[in-house]
Amino acid sequence: MNIKQDGIAPNSSRLLWAGFMAILAAGVGFGVRGGIIPSWKSEFGFNDTEIGTITGAMFSSFCFGIIIGGLVCDRIGYRKLVVSAFLFHVLSALVTFGTSADYESTTNYQLLYWGTFLFGLANGTLEAVANPLVSTLFPNNRTHYLNILHASWPGGLVIGGAIGWTLSESLSWQSQLGLFLIPTLAYGLMFFGQEMPKSEASQRGLSLGEMFKDVGISCSLIICGLLALFFGGMTTPLFEEGSSAPDIISYGISGACLIAVAVITNFSVGAWLLFVLFLIHAMVGAVELGTDGWIQNITGNILTPEEGKILFVFTSAIMLSLRFCADFIEKRIGLSPVGILLVCSLLACLGLNLSSGIETFAGAMLALGVYAVGKTFFWPTMLAITGDRFPKTGAIAMSIMGGIGMMSAGLLGGPGLGYAKDRYSSEALNTANVAVYETSKSEKPSQFLFFDDVYAIDGKKLGAAQAKLGELRKKDPATALGGLDDSERALHTASIQGDRETLVTDSLIPATMAVFYLLLLLYFKTIGGYKPVQIDSSED
Repeated sequence: MNIKQDGIAPNSSRLLWAGFMAILAAGVGFGVRGGIIPSWKSEFGFNDTEIGTITGAMFSSFCFGIIIGGLVCDRIGYRKLVVSAFLFHVLSALVTFGTSADYESTTNYQLLYWGTFLFGLANGTLEAVANPLVSTLFPNNRTHYLNILHASWPGGLVIGGAIGWTLSESLSWQSQLGLFLIPTLAYGLMFFGQEMPKSEASQRGLSLGEMFKDVGISCSLIICGLLALFFGGMTTPLFEEGSSAPDIISYGISGACLIAVAVITNFSVGAWLLFVLFLIHAMVGAVELGTDGWIQNITGNILTPEEGKILFVFTSAIMLSLRFCADFIEKRIGLSPVGILLVCSLLACLGLNLSSGIETFAGAMLALGVYAVGKTFFWPTMLAITGDRFPKTGAIAMSIMGGIGMMSAGLLGGPGLGYAKDRYSSEALNTANVAVYETSKSEKPSQFLFFDDVYAIDGKKLGAAQAKLGELRKKDPATALGGLDDSERALHTASIQGDRETLVTDSLIPATMAVFYLLLLLYFKTIGGYKPVQIDSSED
């Protein structure tokens, strides 16, 4: 790998690593958040659906940052976006640290939600810069360099997970989370004063309408549907009484966006291939990032919290290492980007099913190792395919794709898995011990999309039982479970059962993705194989 030789600009190497550091900051913040979820649950009494909504805010706001940033990046310049992202990162820390045990639960919920929202907004703004920038800098090897860029995400997860693993006993959750500001300062300094090239489409002088033509009405339906869900869904604390926007607002905003795209593209339907890629990437966001937000909590519950943190670092380290190997897999092994994604989806499905049955730490390492290999190449390789096949869209298609993935994770993956955990756990407890369930269920129901309301296990009661189990394990792990009373043991057992069933349900997403990738692989074989498209040639 010769970055200077492969890049088209003299500062290609510095810009690549500046983008790397920016996404690293996002990964560190995300990794730490996964480890402090139990602290939020026990300190503020949130249920799993509420926690899923808070963590999901990061994904939803990412969508706004990356899409808006992608639309304006070539017009206002990348530098202004980097400065904005830096300020959002700092502000997110200040808002999140404003929580207090003396406040009402609703107040703390709002502070954590909006602090997380600002953090995601910063991350999305940065990726609106980094993805098209690296794609432009390395047009002849996008899969390889976009995978290197996004190796920083699992790198950040390793650091964030290690922070929780080693410092959770000595530092407050606020102090742990604040450490993401260190790489934030680093990327600010690395981007400072650098000239950044515009996308190929922008250099050719294409208008916004021409860049949007391949996106068109069909692809816009996906992002506009997610926007309607965001503004009108039950998981957005923008409005009082149920935190749900009136339908006229949610559908009005998404409808206005769809009409705007139709007008500026002269009512272009859009490219069918890009529509399929957008649809698949919605599933990528749900299964990769949605699962990442929960996996440390799930494995820590099935085994022990410490082992859950170690496993999170382990799987993130696998991803970090493998994302530097995309060039070898593509050129030496001979798998096309679509072929890589097909194999990855099958491994991710297998890994999640294996993870649902873990009993020992060694077994968990094997199962989660398979899952980690599977999810490694999803996100950056999807971006590379979009850059290869639709160069006329400039930064727009890549930014919308990233926004779809993150918003899907925030609106479907995070809350959906939280709802599944609540549902399966409460059903298991109600089946095993009705009396304990009736005295331990939460006052407010867990809600998700069109599914039935579920009265989950109260977060504080479950947290108290798990905290007691943790103290008993320190004294004697072999007899710790026997030290719980019948109701506490029932709560813990039901929670684990819910985790296992949630992972099995989650595995259906990569199974569906595998079908799509197989069909795409067959399609490319019929047209002579996968290859990048030049901007002057006709696309799908």
